[in-house]
Amino acid sequence: MKLQELLYKVSIRSVTGSRDVEVSEVQIDSRKVKNGTAFIAVKGTAADGHQFIEKAIGSGAVVIVCEAIPSALKEGVTYVQVEDSAIASGYIAHNFFGSPSEKMTLVGVTGTNGKTTIATLLYKLFTSLGYKSGLLSTVENRIGGSVMSATHTTPDAVTLNSLLKQMHESGCSHVFMEASSHAIQQHRMAGLHFAGGIFSNITHDHLDYHKTFEEYIRVKKSFFDSLPSDAFAVSNKDDKRGEVMLQNTHAKKYFYSLRTIADYKGKILENNLTGLVMTVNDSEVHFRLIGEFNAYNLLAVYGAAICMNEDKHEVLRQLSVLTGAEGRFDYMVSEKEKVMVIVDYAHTPDALLNVLATIKKLRKGFEKITTVVGCGGDRDKTKRPEMAEVACEYSDRVFFTSDNPRSEDPAQIIKDMEAGVSTAARRKYISIVDRKEAIKAAISFADPEDIILVAGKGHEKYQEIKGVKTHFDDKEVVKEIFDELEK
Repeated sequence: MKLQELLYKVSIRSVTGSRDVEVSEVQIDSRKVKNGTAFIAVKGTAADGHQFIEKAIGSGAVVIVCEAIPSALKEGVTYVQVEDSAIASGYIAHNFFGSPSEKMTLVGVTGTNGKTTIATLLYKLFTSLGYKSGLLSTVENRIGGSVMSATHTTPDAVTLNSLLKQMHESGCSHVFMEASSHAIQQHRMAGLHFAGGIFSNITHDHLDYHKTFEEYIRVKKSFFDSLPSDAFAVSNKDDKRGEVMLQNTHAKKYFYSLRTIADYKGKILENNLTGLVMTVNDSEVHFRLIGEFNAYNLLAVYGAAICMNEDKHEVLRQLSVLTGAEGRFDYMVSEKEKVMVIVDYAHTPDALLNVLATIKKLRKGFEKITTVVGCGGDRDKTKRPEMAEVACEYSDRVFFTSDNPRSEDPAQIIKDMEAGVSTAARRKYISIVDRKEAIKAAISFADPEDIILVAGKGHEKYQEIKGVKTHFDDKEVVKEIFDELEK
């Protein structure tokens, strides 16, 4: 593709060299540069791509897109100075891969909790309605029936547009993707055409990155601010910021709610281990998903499907048989003792509170609740005491343990958590740094029919300690311990 075509809609300050140069590929990672590449120097959180311009030219880059032109220019290389390299990378990738988002119905899901479940349910729903669909989520990326593991909630602009092109070429008509706050802030979705956006909720998270809650809200809101007038925006009216999120959007606005009048109104009639019985507008439906938080997720999915002109009765019929995303309220029951262990990705105070509140409502009698929980290293430290406080308040027994300590000392992370425990609750918790040992202790201490929540990692298949990732799967560990104890 000619450079001139690549630069469509890019905010350019200057061009030094020929705009007629042929570009064979686009990269923001200098290690992937080959002959004929356009290298975009993006300022990231860990490294600045401008430092790798010389290396990229040495590997064969014929175009350099950057915010600051280098002092020494190489002959035969075209330098494009732009206002913002991150935004430019989105438009350039979109142009290079043939504007794939404009050829499909692309729906973005944002919010603190529920993104993965909503996006996954939409993918499953539209697949069951007969459409070939794509999914971009924290757990996995899917093109039709093919699964690819996901490394980020939202990939970088080049990877994202490459995946969207693959989806279009394989015949996908609909794509459902999580839009993380990091991706919105870093403009990874710049240039994409969204047919719709969904807001789930907003609570305390990622303050290590966004610094203030107000900034976190502003970033989430900017996704809806950028939606076009031919798109739809579906928001949770029960979240106190649900209406604020849509106040400046050009998209058509719709709301869902369990507590007030809304376009998509739900009411929970029954909530137990066999699922939810709800009214959705004027229909009564039994769903296989459990808990009030899933009632919200189901309403969001229903609302979005109606916005995409699907038949409401068929949508509810298909939704009633679907299961959620892996690692979201996944439960197993031991054969002999009937101890229930729930594995859930809950890694924010609000998500943990939602899951534990749901478990409390599901209890038939006096079953004790035990929670195994840790906090990630190199992440928002302010939520550590809050996580501990929530766990102790809603559980009969708590085991503080490691999550993904990353470069931090796991014992110090646990100490940070312990600061949130009141004097009265101190007798409730035990600290065991080794996660497998903590899960084993929780199951060993349990009485018949007790309920154990293993929180924080959900679908993850690894544990990261001192920068090294080793295989670790909460569900596998639970099954292994069940087998050991029942021999």
